[in-house]
Amino acid sequence: MTAVPIHRQPPFAQNTPNCGLKTDTTPVFALKELVASLYREQNRIQNLLSSLGFALRSFNNLNQFLELTPLMTARVTDADAGALILYKANGQVSLEQLHCQNHQIELEIQEVLTRVIRQANSNASVTRTLAVSLDEQIRHGVGTKIRLYNTPILIKNMERGRLYVFSANPQYIWTQTRRKLLQLVADQTAVAIANNELTVELRSKERQDRELEIASEIQLRLLPRKYPNIHGVKLAAHCQTANRVGGDYYDFIPTNYDQLLQDQDSKGQTSAHCVPWSIVIGDVMGKGVPAGLIMTMTRGMLRAEVLNRNSPGQILQHLNRVMYADLENSHRFVTLFYSEYDPKTCVLSFSNAAHNPPLRWQFATQEIERLDTEGMLIGLDPTSEYGDGRVQLTPGDIVLYYTDGLTDAVNLKGERFDEDNLIAAFQSACHKCDSPQTILNYLFEAVEQFIGIENNNSDDMTLIVMQVKLLE
Repeated sequence: MTAVPIHRQPPFAQNTPNCGLKTDTTPVFALKELVASLYREQNRIQNLLSSLGFALRSFNNLNQFLELTPLMTARVTDADAGALILYKANGQVSLEQLHCQNHQIELEIQEVLTRVIRQANSNASVTRTLAVSLDEQIRHGVGTKIRLYNTPILIKNMERGRLYVFSANPQYIWTQTRRKLLQLVADQTAVAIANNELTVELRSKERQDRELEIASEIQLRLLPRKYPNIHGVKLAAHCQTANRVGGDYYDFIPTNYDQLLQDQDSKGQTSAHCVPWSIVIGDVMGKGVPAGLIMTMTRGMLRAEVLNRNSPGQILQHLNRVMYADLENSHRFVTLFYSEYDPKTCVLSFSNAAHNPPLRWQFATQEIERLDTEGMLIGLDPTSEYGDGRVQLTPGDIVLYYTDGLTDAVNLKGERFDEDNLIAAFQSACHKCDSPQTILNYLFEAVEQFIGIENNNSDDMTLIVMQVKLLE
């Protein structure tokens, strides 16, 4: 601003109010006008930035906000045009918005930006040197008639695009204030993009959570809701999953549906005195939804295989052949213990596909033995063969089926619960508890006390307790 000389009045004029001389007050008015102009400009910029902030808070659609960005950019910097260029996740560059009051200048800038971006997308994906290359090409394209300034849009310290301002005014000066205002708009644009990405991620997570809830609900419905009425036997079972969807599996399957229907009375209740039942427990290697899907497939195929009325070893052999291709493609395996209990003879026939052998507590001797046969994982080898075993149960005997989630449970010291602790807890439960359900509760409490209340188990845990009733 050019200094204006101040003409002082003669001393006598100061004390002569009506002397008839004109007082030169031009500098005062000029200063007031300058202050007022700066105040109006400050208010204008504040209103523009407030509008941008309101849009950031209010707009649910990111595109609505991005439409305002070049407009606000041009106005707060007093430029002729503003442009927003973003780098996409697929490695491409996109001109999101362009605003210009002068139609001729807009056409020139539009042509340059379109040509440069098309060339960038055809040559390479987004790299660190891309922004510099774009700047150089755009500057070269618009020539010396239009001045160009820009600032990066940073999200988590990564450049995701750039804001450009263009001015055809030869007197236009890129001041520190304009640079800060451009950066402020760029920062708000970055916040808007980041918020949108978080919203999309949150919605995706909510959708996945809902899908997991549905999958968990379906899986729980596939597990037996109630225990079958097997003559002379009491049962208890529970599956405690580490995640919403687990890979553990247990089931009770009648070996003869025709006979089961014949034994139903008029009210639909089943006496099941003569029907042998299959008692199955298994574990899919892995966790979450993939393991749950394999478990569901195993359940369906096994139930169909049981209808063929083969021996336990043959059932596992056929199941392995049928499931081998699908399990190999999924890179997963299944451990499975299959048994059939005949209430007429109290004989438990079984076959094991590399599952944890169930424990039998003999009431007469108070001793524990493992029930096991030779057999490999389901899905490991299509030619695997599985042995057959059988044991004569007597009144008072208790059989414990379990998955490795119990024996692999780890406490805060890194120690495993292991089979020895399970056997000791099972032995104690058989002496202290009077029903399969209380035995099951006792064992789960023993594992929880071992690992600690604040320590969550990382694997599914499943127990089946079968007790042959004592003779009355």
